[in-house]
Amino acid sequence: MNFPADLKYSKEHEWVRVEGNSGTIGITDFAQKELGDIVYVDINTVGETIAKDAVFGTVEAVKTVSDLFMPVGAKVLEVNPSLNDAPESVNKDPYASGWMVKVEFTDAAQLNELMDAEAYKKHIGA
Repeated sequence: MNFPADLKYSKEHEWVRVEGNSGTIGITDFAQKELGDIVYVDINTVGETIAKDAVFGTVEAVKTVSDLFMPVGAKVLEVNPSLNDAPESVNKDPYASGWMVKVEFTDAAQLNELMDAEAYKKHIGA
């Protein structure tokens, strides 16, 4: 499994790539493997400010639907447009083409509560 060192990770298996006061969020390689083949991503929260740990969308796999949890308080600026036609990109490349949303942080201090790659590996027992 892949755990890029430049990302921050949540206990709910989301990752955050920090770019100043904004960032990109997706689900981890571990999460996509646990879900299996992803067939649909439903995120209708563009323009909304979402609290830390609140649901900002769902991911549907062949056998299950899973909520997506906002790892830090943030306003959703953009949803990955390619997920409509190619939700499987989350399985193929969760840290690049399979990203979920771009956000602007409303409380950047919450980033300090997230795990680094080593802590996340321990969290999942890898």
